[in-house]
Parts: sequence; structure tokens; C-alpha cells
Amino acid sequence: MIEPFLLRALAAGIGLAIIAAPLGAILVWNRMAYFGETVAQASLVGVALGLLLNIDVTISVVITTLAVAALLIVLGRQKLVPLDAILGLTHHGTLALGVIATALIAGPSVDLMGYLFGDVFAVTTADLWLIYGGGAVVLAVMAWLWQPLLRVAVHEELASAEGVPSRRVRAAFIVVLALTIAIAMKIVGVLLAIAFLIVPIVAARPFASTPEGLVVTAAAVGASSVALGLTLSSNADAPGGPSIVLCMALIAGLSLAISSRR
Repeated sequence: MIEPFLLRALAAGIGLAIIAAPLGAILVWNRMAYFGETVAQASLVGVALGLLLNIDVTISVVITTLAVAALLIVLGRQKLVPLDAILGLTHHGTLALGVIATALIAGPSVDLMGYLFGDVFAVTTADLWLIYGGGAVVLAVMAWLWQPLLRVAVHEELASAEGVPSRRVRAAFIVVLALTIAIAMKIVGVLLAIAFLIVPIVAARPFASTPEGLVVTAAAVGASSVALGLTLSSNADAPGGPSIVLCMALIAGLSLAISSRR
């Protein structure tokens, strides 16, 4: 008989894989992977703020990631410093600030490794409600925005000329991205959250011929990686989140190797 905590971990991971697939596709098509990584790392500052203000960490993480994303969008419009340099500065600066602030605010009792790498086996029933409730909102918004997001990804200026409100579409996408990062943080932590969005897309891309096919294949890759990663973690006594991401990376590597031989 499978232990209840394993079933909760499996349900949480599969839920996140389904939620992450459409967002990951948009990130990759818009070449925003590093942007997503930077926003994800900034979520640790949100953890520190949540601990400092004694509010729910999920709420503080969503607020912080939205604020950082908005700041990056504004800074990206200036021409003095390249965007990738700004992303690098923000990426490492917010991670360092988050680690130091969390350690100073919460003291030695804080499970810093849990925030950095997650603890999928500690997922509770309440967390599952958050994952699937928040996930339903994310998927509903993505279904509504799907065609505008695709048109913006193909050619933003042409989409705007055809009446697509590209700035508002991107803003709505960033909101659901922030919510997804907050959900992912509970499972794989701050450092690996973006992997759930990007790696399954990389694995699925050689075998998908349509945007929708890519999303479905990526979700299947993510769900399979969750099952394999949890099996590896249970048998080898390895951390759950990193085990899942390792399985994703191995599947992606195998996928690219197979596609290169075609």
C-alpha cells in the first residue's frame, strides 16, 4: 500500500506539471526563460517578507514576484544597460538578499534548504487545495489568453497592429506566472521552480507539431518525471524536488539525442 504522503506528493507534482506546461511554452517561445528564472529567484525575498510581516508566505511571494517582474519590464525599456545584464544583476542580487534576509529574520530555526529546494513529501491536503485551486485559475486565464499570447510570441508588432493589447496580455501572463512560481516553490523550492516550466518543454519540443500538442506532451513529460523522481527519491533516500528535476533533465537529454539522429 502506498503511503498517504507519497500519494499527496504525486498528486501535487502532477498538478504542477499540468499547470506549468502552457506557461513554459510561452516562456520558451518568447525567449523569456532567464526572465522567469530571475523572477523565481526573487521569490525568496517574498519568503523573507512573509516571515517578517507574519503573513502567508504564498501571498508575500506572489506580491514580490509581481513587483520584481514589473521592475524588470520597466528597466528593460531603457537602452543604457542590456536586459540580460539587468537580469543577471537582479537574479543574483535578489537570491543573495533573500538568503540573508530569511536567515536573519527567522534565525537558525528556519528550514532554508526547504525554501531553496522544496519538500514535496511535506505537502499537505491544504497545499493540494492551493495547487489545484490556484491551478484552475491559472489554466482558465491561460485558455482565455492563449491565442493572443501566441500571436504576440510570433510577431508582437503585427499583433498590436491587429488590435491585440500586447502589454495587457503580457501583464496578465506575468500575474499567472507569479502565482505558478509560488505554487511550484512548495514542491521544488526557489532554485528549481522554473525547471518545472522550461525542461518539459525542451523535452517535448522535438515531438510536437502544434502549440497545443507541445503543451500536452510537456505535461505528460512533467507528470512522468514526477512519478520517476519520487520513485528514485524513495528508493535512494534522495531529496524529492531535485530527483524530479533530474528525471526531467534526463528525459530532455534523451529527447534531444533522439531528435538529433532523425
